[in-house]
Amino acid sequence: MTNFTITLDEEDLKQARILAIQQGRSLNAIIRSFIKEFINSDQRYQQTTKHILQKAEESTFSSAGEQWTREQLYER
Repeated sequence: MTNFTITLDEEDLKQARILAIQQGRSLNAIIRSFIKEFINSDQRYQQTTKHILQKAEESTFSSAGEQWTREQLYER
């Protein structure tokens, strides 16, 4: 593992340490977990976007050139 330095407001660090203790975790473990989730959320976003675009490419839907007005789309 690699160490890194982060600068935080003293009061924020104090509150983070208190919350970590209340959760029975170390602040390092919480930060590692946050970074992993941050990375995973981006990967999920990329995968979802790729999937949606792939499905759009595979779609056989056609409007046959027909266009609708805003009023027609919201007609009930």
